[in-house]
Amino acid sequence: MLTCKELVAHSSDYLDGQLTLRQRLAVRAHLAMCGNCRRFIRQMKLTQAVIRQMPEDELPELDALAERLAQNRRNQG
Repeated sequence: MLTCKELVAHSSDYLDGQLTLRQRLAVRAHLAMCGNCRRFIRQMKLTQAVIRQMPEDELPELDALAERLAQNRRNQG
């Protein structure tokens, strides 16, 4: 059976459908026994769904905001 650490290492491939049948079965067996990893996979699925809904175009105002925040942090330190 997979460890939690191994499941996390394979989680992206699992969610993307890129595991072999044997690997998928190992992941599913682990998820059947481990509530923490089931929660982790649910969070990963939610993250993927949110990212898919984000606009692909760059948002210059966000880049400017990130730069201002970084500058403020440097000035405070």
